[in-house]
Amino acid sequence: MPQAHIIIVTQILLRSLRVLRTATFRRWALALVLPFAGVVTAFGIAPDTITERIAQSRVVESITLAPVLPAAGVAQAQTFWREERIQRGETLASLLARLGVEDTPAVNYLRTTRDARSLFQLVPGRAVSAQITADGQLVTLRYLNGGTLLTVTREGESFNATEQAALLETRVVSAAGEIRSSLFAATDLLNVPDAVAMQMVEVFSTDIDFHKDLRKNDRFSLVYEMHYDRGEPVRSGRLLSAEFVNQGKTLNAVWFAAKDAVNNSEGGSYYTLDGKNIRKAFLRSPLEFSRITSGFTAARYHPILQTWRAHTGVDFAAPIGTRIKATADGVVDFAGVQGGYGNAVILRHQSKITTLYAHLSGFAPALRKGAKVQQGDIIGSVGMTGLTTGPHVHYEFRVNDVHRDPLSVAVPVAFPIAPEHRQQFLQVAAPLARTMTTLRSVTPSTFE
Repeated sequence: MPQAHIIIVTQILLRSLRVLRTATFRRWALALVLPFAGVVTAFGIAPDTITERIAQSRVVESITLAPVLPAAGVAQAQTFWREERIQRGETLASLLARLGVEDTPAVNYLRTTRDARSLFQLVPGRAVSAQITADGQLVTLRYLNGGTLLTVTREGESFNATEQAALLETRVVSAAGEIRSSLFAATDLLNVPDAVAMQMVEVFSTDIDFHKDLRKNDRFSLVYEMHYDRGEPVRSGRLLSAEFVNQGKTLNAVWFAAKDAVNNSEGGSYYTLDGKNIRKAFLRSPLEFSRITSGFTAARYHPILQTWRAHTGVDFAAPIGTRIKATADGVVDFAGVQGGYGNAVILRHQSKITTLYAHLSGFAPALRKGAKVQQGDIIGSVGMTGLTTGPHVHYEFRVNDVHRDPLSVAVPVAFPIAPEHRQQFLQVAAPLARTMTTLRSVTPSTFE
């Protein structure tokens, strides 16, 4: 019997263990021997066990592996769109710099290729958009010049430029976001064009000081027009409505133009949902973005004159060449050199109020005494002329020739919706208000 043989073998092993001198050694020997005895015993009593040797063969088969996807959280090469409007006297180099293109091969191609002839005629006011990587490499460039669309695309290390008739289609786009670091970081990650973000800044600039009032977790919602050609975005259009929650305070704006002024951009304006004009008579700052380096005070130590004296305005620091805007509708009262102010512009608003802009590097074309300007018009650019230690614009607000603090002076509100247009306004505002409500209920994307 196989079982009898196993028992005999086990007894012999146990007798051998008695001759071992230490208990420890016996325990180690048992640990080594018993597993094998157990295995043999189990094998001997298992029913229907097949003892014949099984034939083995090797099978080799080619398997096509699925592409390896990046792990969750691993970012792809990020690109973003940026849009700029061509300025008067603009060069291709300065335009590409403002678009954030830092790509020598791309710049050289655009300067020399005859396939991008449209770029040799930069028309002021027209938009150019570029898709670039985080390090400034150009991916795509689009320029709508009249009815012709120029598209430049990167193809590996080379570029391709095509010009074709534009077939524009206008779509309404909505977006909602939350600020984590900066306004433009938030809008970039939502692919909101800079031109639309700047419209939002201008709309709310009389209620929010975008230089210092923004806070982390501020929220915004936008509804705006986007113009497409053959399914591809070409340029942004008008901001139709917006909501901004700043430090817990909610602001709303809706674009409205009466039917008799639909095709006249100057005939419309932004209003709150209850019909009040969102624009005040004066903007708080003549610059879109900057930082305040010196405020309004009765006593400030002048860094050049080395003496204490009143500072009768607010200094907004910005790079040389930054555009300066008229803070309200008015008439040019002075444009030229004025002592320590250097190049300066004085605008007269209504009959009692004047504003002054000093240390300019240059004036806007056709700006002269008696010329009319509207709120937001470019009147010059930031410089360092006169008594100054760095590039900035010195901005003054005077009432009956008495200096007032531009950041705290009470400014009048523009006219509300005319009674005869109120019903029309409510019809336009209602669907936009519903969209804002929907966007408000959506958890916004967050940005680091």
